[in-house]
Amino acid sequence: MSSEPQGTAAGALVWRLATRWRVSVDRALAPLDLTHAQYVLLAALHGLERAGRQPSQRELADETGLEALYVSKLARTLEAKGLVTRRRDTHDTRAVQLTLTDHGRTGVRAAMQTVQELLERLLEPLGGRHSARTTAFVRDLATLLDAPLA
Repeated sequence: MSSEPQGTAAGALVWRLATRWRVSVDRALAPLDLTHAQYVLLAALHGLERAGRQPSQRELADETGLEALYVSKLARTLEAKGLVTRRRDTHDTRAVQLTLTDHGRTGVRAAMQTVQELLERLLEPLGGRHSARTTAFVRDLATLLDAPLA
């Protein structure tokens, strides 16, 4: 059971959980020489490529919720590590498309396995990834993410 007092503000709990998750993922991925943000970009790129798409950095920013400038910085770092290639879009020279390298595909699969194992541990108190409580939790999180804050 959580050691949080009953009156703890929801915002504080959201912040603490998000921070705890980010730190846990960073630690789990450190042996793979990846940060949580790099993983998010690689996993999104992997998913889009499997769906037959060659996304631009802007599309990846939209997909991940990361700022476009941050995606550009991450992409340069991942390119230097040999995990992605960056190239100008032939139809829109302002756009930069990303593609996983073979090394990147291998690395993202290993990272995804690591993160899935960590996610199992996080969701265990709710009955695991496929429980009704987890399904409701994910639905509630999605609802909160759709709430306008501006």
